[in-house]
Amino acid sequence: MRVSRKVRKAVIPVAGLGTRFLPATKSMPKEMLTLVDKPLIQYAVEEARASGIREIILVTGAGKGAIEAHFAPNRELERELMARGKQAEARAVRAVSRLARVVSARQKRPLGLGHAIGCARDLVGDEPFAVLLPDEIIDARVPCLRQLLAAHAQRGGCVVATQRVPRADLSSYGVMKVEPLRRRLFRVRGLVEKPALNRAPSNYAIVGRYVLEPEIFGLIWRTPRGRDSEIQLTDALARYAADRPMYAVAFSGRRFDAGSKAGFLKATLHFAAKHPELRRVLRRWRQS
Repeated sequence: MRVSRKVRKAVIPVAGLGTRFLPATKSMPKEMLTLVDKPLIQYAVEEARASGIREIILVTGAGKGAIEAHFAPNRELERELMARGKQAEARAVRAVSRLARVVSARQKRPLGLGHAIGCARDLVGDEPFAVLLPDEIIDARVPCLRQLLAAHAQRGGCVVATQRVPRADLSSYGVMKVEPLRRRLFRVRGLVEKPALNRAPSNYAIVGRYVLEPEIFGLIWRTPRGRDSEIQLTDALARYAADRPMYAVAFSGRRFDAGSKAGFLKATLHFAAKHPELRRVLRRWRQS
């Protein structure tokens, strides 16, 4: 059994326009929308850190400076909070800047997820890496990414997170042909991006967590534009899976598509119900 190299870096693409949340995202990145008391992007970075990764590569676009600023130190704000006796708030601000080493790559044109990942090639180098999509929020006792890293450490190859989705929703996802290996682990035998219902090979969809081998970069740049005239990561992964080992983990945890208004609302209620200050307020409101 192959023992793979340790994954030290995570790529988080944040160059999207966030059109589903306009006009809120007209001047603010979608990734900075607040889910209870933290922006979406912080949930992704915290999951990476909880999975043992300390270097984050943001793939950014125009107007995304607020994301980089969120993770940069702000000594002036810390001093002002301390002067006002707000020690807890000052510690929270300091903790964000210490979560990880954050660097950026620029995606100059919005040409799809595959293209965005390809833009991180120079910063990733020749080593395996993780990818987290920040509008996919996963609440899990063992972080979803850590579950993928465990499979990668044992098996090598590319590893993706998966869950079964209703058949009517399959045309919104990358969908896989899978072969069960053991509980919650599958060998991927094929992939289709946003298939028509009669072409979906299963109801196992890719969810926004990946562990990828560096060979994926060459495949990305040889992948022609596909659906929506974009370079699709799913198409590059399909080429990878054709002659290399690729696996899918049916992760344990609860997932929210916070890139949609309905999913963002559900995630807000879920995390509010767990928040020490808000859960009692929410309970009373529901009973009123």
